[in-house]
Amino acid sequence: MWEEVVVPEKAQHDARDFRGALGSFPTGVCLITTCGADGARVGLTANSFSSVSLDPPMVLWSLARTASSAAVFRDAEYFAINVLAAGDEELSSAFARSGPDKFGAFADRFTTGLGGAPVLTSAVATFECHSRHRYYGGDHIIMIGVVERYGYDADRAPLVFHRGRYAQL
Repeated sequence: MWEEVVVPEKAQHDARDFRGALGSFPTGVCLITTCGADGARVGLTANSFSSVSLDPPMVLWSLARTASSAAVFRDAEYFAINVLAAGDEELSSAFARSGPDKFGAFADRFTTGLGGAPVLTSAVATFECHSRHRYYGGDHIIMIGVVERYGYDADRAPLVFHRGRYAQL
């Protein structure tokens, strides 16, 4: 027997307050990087990173559809997720802002990974991904990639973000 599904009205909430509630969940901080079709390196700070699958190894992250780099990441074949270490607040803040060359001041900390995606040599963990799926979820693009290469340093602590501030474990 089929039951009628009642769809509730759209929840009414204040976006800033909702963001505050989401901030109650501590997250790691990552730099997501890629190489544009023109060869330019692109990167941004994100905390929307998650595991999807172990077999095959897949991860996801999400990007605001209005981000200036949205088209570059949407069209990129490869991207890298670089998990930042405790003490990387300056690096995180630099990549969280808009700007023409975020890599300039930190050029010696990156190497070239798969598909030209910049890889942070001092990251706690890196995941070099072949971009496979893109989904539109509300005001974000959800990027799913198959991890083709990864590395990590089990002895280093990650940078943490909680309630709008950096924290350390």
